[in-house]
Amino acid sequence: MLRFLLRRLAIAVPTLFLVVTLSFFMMRLAPGNPFQGDRKLTPEIEKAVNAKYGLDKPLAVQYVKYLGDVIHGDFGPSLKYRDKTVVEIIGQGLPKSLTLGGCALLLGTVLGMAMGTAAALRQNRGADYLATTVAIVGVCIPTFVTAPVLVLIFGSRLGWLPIAGWGNGAPRYLILPVIVMALPLVAIIARLTRAGMIEVLRSNYVRTARAKGLSESAIVLRHALRGAVLPLVSFLGPASAGMMTGSLIVEQVFNLPGLGKNFVMSASQRDYTLVMGVVILYATLILVMNLVADMIYALLDPRVKLS
Repeated sequence: MLRFLLRRLAIAVPTLFLVVTLSFFMMRLAPGNPFQGDRKLTPEIEKAVNAKYGLDKPLAVQYVKYLGDVIHGDFGPSLKYRDKTVVEIIGQGLPKSLTLGGCALLLGTVLGMAMGTAAALRQNRGADYLATTVAIVGVCIPTFVTAPVLVLIFGSRLGWLPIAGWGNGAPRYLILPVIVMALPLVAIIARLTRAGMIEVLRSNYVRTARAKGLSESAIVLRHALRGAVLPLVSFLGPASAGMMTGSLIVEQVFNLPGLGKNFVMSASQRDYTLVMGVVILYATLILVMNLVADMIYALLDPRVKLS
């Protein structure tokens, strides 16, 4: 286990370094700058602002300084949000995105596994066709369609649920955005679970379990489901990182102050430091969640050894 962790760490550090390097130079080479707005700054003021944030120095000098600050956990100040650091902005938005994404991930996983299992156990029957149809619809219809439709039906027409705002994290404010984020996940997980379950149910060890007289529920829960979720574990690693860092469309439609909304706004405003901070956070989450997925995979499949 220790050798496995050290090897993954040896891969993660250069990967993060590459992500930081590419993101830094891509942001700096993009047209525009953080201080171009409706009011054009005079050359003197623009020169003073650039000097304040170190943007007047050569690009290589800026890169070396930024890299040194990141190593010490300093992501710098935001170039657009006055008197706020990148860490403070991420700290405000991340808990909301984690709450939203975590609930959507839990809901999508539970419903998707249930639908996929039911479809596999009743292959080529009504339940299978229904689950497959729902999965295809969930994959094909994007969130920028489902979100306004649900807002129109359950918010504007019926008035059952609020259509915007965070509401201090009250459950009724989370229902619609969580459902919108969970729907594509339900569709993908249902298809993966169905395919994995069908393959496992045809395996030799499941036939042996049936020959020994085990009940169908025991076969599914103790044997088949464990093997069927292996493809799901690999998918949920990077997917969970994406869910927990927020969804731009959902946060925009429901006016949620999450990390995804801040990221896109900062990118359009050329807020270099905030974009870099979110990119580093997202890359770190992907690496960590992939590591967790590999460890869970090894626990579920004894043939996989972590060494």
